[in-house]
Amino acid sequence: MERIMGLDVGDKTIGVAISDPLGITAQGITTIRRKGINSDFSELKALISEYNIVEVVIGLPKNMNNTIGPQGEKVLHFVEKFKGKFNVNVVLQDERLTTVSAERLLIDADVSRKKRKDVIDKVAATYILNSYLEKNKKGE
Repeated sequence: MERIMGLDVGDKTIGVAISDPLGITAQGITTIRRKGINSDFSELKALISEYNIVEVVIGLPKNMNNTIGPQGEKVLHFVEKFKGKFNVNVVLQDERLTTVSAERLLIDADVSRKKRKDVIDKVAATYILNSYLEKNKKGE
């Protein structure tokens, strides 16, 4: 079964989520600790292969006024390298406020600060992928 992967790309970590085989829901599966682009891509390659990923949705951080800031530029640079390395469809998804939403969800669930730090990127990736899946369901 083919699946879709969601990525929340940060300076230190990459949160990873995947869709269910029907492309209806997303679940966080791991957080990659970044050690360098080759190491990052090696871990992503293993996941892409293991889960039969055909499309990757990457969160693009934008400023509230819809411009691309320094973090957005870093993500776009990552995306260019990613596209050169992997033969999968890549979609950019506006990720404004996903980390804020993820943090609020974890606080509301009474998750400790230390534990939040460990799962926040995975939860943010899940938000990114879920918002993409929702948009697709509505045919936007």
